[in-house]
Order: sequence, then structure tokens, then C-alpha cells
Amino acid sequence: MRLHSSSLHSSLRDPVLGSIGFLNEVMSRYPEAISFAPGAPHPDTFEDIDTERYVDKFIDYLVHTGRSPEQARRLLFEYGPSRGIINGIVADALRRDHGIDAPENTLVMTVGAQEAMLLVLRALFRSAEGVLAVANPCFVGIIGAARLLDIDVIPVDETDAGIDLDGLERTCRSSREDGRPVRALYVAPDFSNPGAAHMSLGGRRRLLDLAEREGFLVIEDNAYGFTAAAGAELPPLKALDTARSVVHIGTFAKVAFPGARVGYVIADQPVGSASGGTSLLADELAAVKSMVTVNTSPLCQAVIGGMLLEHGGSVMELSGRKSEIYQRNLTCLVDALDRHLGDGSHPGIRWNRPSGGFFVRIRLPVPVDAALLEVSAAKYGVLWTPMRQFYLDQAGDHQLRLSCSYLDPERIEEGVRRLTAFLSEEVERRRDSGTIG
Repeated sequence: MRLHSSSLHSSLRDPVLGSIGFLNEVMSRYPEAISFAPGAPHPDTFEDIDTERYVDKFIDYLVHTGRSPEQARRLLFEYGPSRGIINGIVADALRRDHGIDAPENTLVMTVGAQEAMLLVLRALFRSAEGVLAVANPCFVGIIGAARLLDIDVIPVDETDAGIDLDGLERTCRSSREDGRPVRALYVAPDFSNPGAAHMSLGGRRRLLDLAEREGFLVIEDNAYGFTAAAGAELPPLKALDTARSVVHIGTFAKVAFPGARVGYVIADQPVGSASGGTSLLADELAAVKSMVTVNTSPLCQAVIGGMLLEHGGSVMELSGRKSEIYQRNLTCLVDALDRHLGDGSHPGIRWNRPSGGFFVRIRLPVPVDAALLEVSAAKYGVLWTPMRQFYLDQAGDHQLRLSCSYLDPERIEEGVRRLTAFLSEEVERRRDSGTIG
């Protein structure tokens, strides 16, 4: 049987689903180029990983808490519960490090944060009546999940200080008047991907007040909060959530390692039923998960559980050295941009100065597209990510994203030197040709 793309789900033709594959393809064609494209963890963070030791530590924990050695080993080889087997360890760590007081039965362990997004959206959106609001620009993973589930998405502008709360309030009002209220908002308050926005404590409190008043849930993505400078950390939205308005999504991809594919979602919202009973949203997510991935690999969960136990049951202890690497790299990147591009001879080229995370955005006076990336890679040996794929409108057409996470300082310096040559020559050439003013 021969199929045609028009007979398949429309999301498969959405550019969002092909954006990551496009970058991987360009990187494979220019392996010698310095790449600021991937937001991947630094290879040095994998050096001391000993999966066997971590599994043994987790088994010891299971035995110490009441299982026999045979029962503990079998737990790792069987399917296991859909909601997970390290929920208590993770709940204790979040309570200790972030002030999130979430009982273990409100957690579901997922196959990375991406699955958590899919489960949450599937459970929350039963019809086309509601819409998902997202910060603009936005992580492509949540957009892709919404597209797969036929959920309409509405953008709300994001600034360096986080989502525009006045704009969000207007969006809630207009959507409600149109008969399609905002059902949920996706936001990453700590150094978002790709915008690197960081929401103030006051902004976080105002967002929660708005969510309670307007009746929408906040889907909080907390992938990069651990990269904040020591002493500058702010509490996650979930730690401030007194009305159970926040569904909190986390991942061990950055604080441990991405190959484990272990994330989690906190969903403590009560769900009433027609019979008068009450369950938790986490129970519903576990039911959905049982029809998707069945469970998150117990062996992978054991590795993460053992890593946390070895670091005193603390995410902050586990991620401390990694945070230092990313703070160092971010400082190197911004300093290099200041030295090479900040002398006033490059009008129209501007960049933000985030205090954490993996990313820096640069605005150019020329359109930033795949063709320009091809020139950068082939002629100048430097790769980056066009920002247009992260926007739901044309606001990102003149922006690119640099990621500093995967590189060493000397490669960052050389990469910025190449980027400077590329920007100087290409912008000047286009100015001379009359394509920019």
C-alpha cells in the first residue's frame, strides 16, 4: 500500500517537527565547524558516571527500606508501576532543595520531560474548546506535542524578565470572549530555552495570582533552574503555589545525563468524578502513560535514584559541578561577544546578557534563515540556530541563538571569532547590496 503525506496527520508536515532534524543534518555535513547549535550537556559532566555503582546503591536502599535482595533486583527487571519507583527519593530531594512540598503519590516519573509534556496536554485538553498559551519564543517540544494532539496554541510575548503578564491578561480576556478560554500556560521561568528569560520573584507571584483568578493551570518547565549563580536562585513556581495551580515538569537530562531519559511531573491537583470520588491529576497521568510508554525504564530510574542517594539525596549537590561549568561557559560567551562585537563597529547587532542557562540570543539587521546558516557553516566554520523556529509569528526572523553548554572556553573564543568574521562580512555585503538599510 502506497501512502501520501496528505493522508497522514497534519502535524507531520509542521516545520516544528523537522527543526531538530534539520540542525542535526547541517551539523553532520560540517563536522569541523564549531557548533553553538546543540543545547546538550557538556561531555565533561559524564566522566565520573558509574551506572553499575548507582544501581547497586539503589538496590541497597530498597533492601534497607524493607525489600529482600531478590525482590529489589526483580523490581529492576519487571515492568513496574506506571507512576515510577523513585518517586519518594525525588520528592524528598525537591522538598529539601527547592521547597516543593509534594507527596510522592503526586509525582509521575516519565521518559524525559518531553513525555511529561505530552501526558499533561493529553489529560488536560479533551476538546477544542480551550487553548494552550505559550511564551513567545517557546521551546519546540511543547509546540510539537500540542501539534500532535491537535491543540491550538496562542503566543504571549516574552521579554528578558519573562512572559509579558499584561499581555497574558489581555490574551486570557480575549480568548474567553471568543469562547475558547486559556486552559493552560506553558512557561519556563528560569532561563528559558531559547529566550533565556528569567522571571523575578514578584513576577512569579503575580503569575500565580493571575492563574488563580483566570482559572488556568501553569505548566512549569524547570530544566535550567540549576544553572543560577550560587546565592541567586529563586524558588520554582511550584514552591510558591498555594492554590495547586502549577503542574511542575522536571528532568534529569541536564543535572545527571540525558541518556537515562528520566524526567518527572508533579500533578497534585484534585480531580472529581461523576460518582463523587476524588483522585489526583497524577493518577490520571499515570493512566495515560500506561497506554503510551507503559513505564519509565526501572533500570534507568535506578541509576538516577542511586545518583541522588550518592549525593545525599540532593539535586543541588548532584548538579553543583555542572552548574559551575555552565556559569563559566556563559561568562566566556558573553565576554567574547563584548570583546569581538561590542566596539560599536557593528550597528544593528545586539545580544542579551542572561545570568544563567545555556543560551544567548543575537539580533541582526538581516533575515536569519537556513540559507544564511549554510553560508556560516560552509564559509566560516561556525554553526548556530535560527530563532524563527521557536516563534509562532515572524518576531524571530532576525535572530539567532547561541548555545554555550557543549563547548570548552577556547572553542567558545574561536567560535565567536569566526562568528564575528561571518557577521561583519555578511551584514556588510547585504548592506552594500541594498538588502538592508
